[in-house]
Amino acid sequence: MNKKNFEVYNLTKQIPRGKISTYKEIAKSLGNKNLVRVVGYILSRNTDRINIPCHRVIRSNGEIGGYTSKNGTSEKIEILKSEGIIIRDKKVVDLDIYLFKKFKLS
Repeated sequence: MNKKNFEVYNLTKQIPRGKISTYKEIAKSLGNKNLVRVVGYILSRNTDRINIPCHRVIRSNGEIGGYTSKNGTSEKIEILKSEGIIIRDKKVVDLDIYLFKKFKLS
């Protein structure tokens, strides 16, 4: 695993249950807000969804975005709802309430 993948996965692990973050917040924590697509690509390759909860990463506008599982976005929505996140029309309601951005680089 290369360093960038490790850093993205490490940051994603920090998002607690009941919170979400965005691809952009993770990119900013890496020091470059323009790495949004890189973050998305790395998370799309995640094979350890239990320990690296990529379902907690969404788009900056509150939209859920994709999910690389058998049931895709609908599964991501169900997982987030089970963690207490309120979602309507595939979008997080009151994004600021749930937004996690206190990342620490290792």
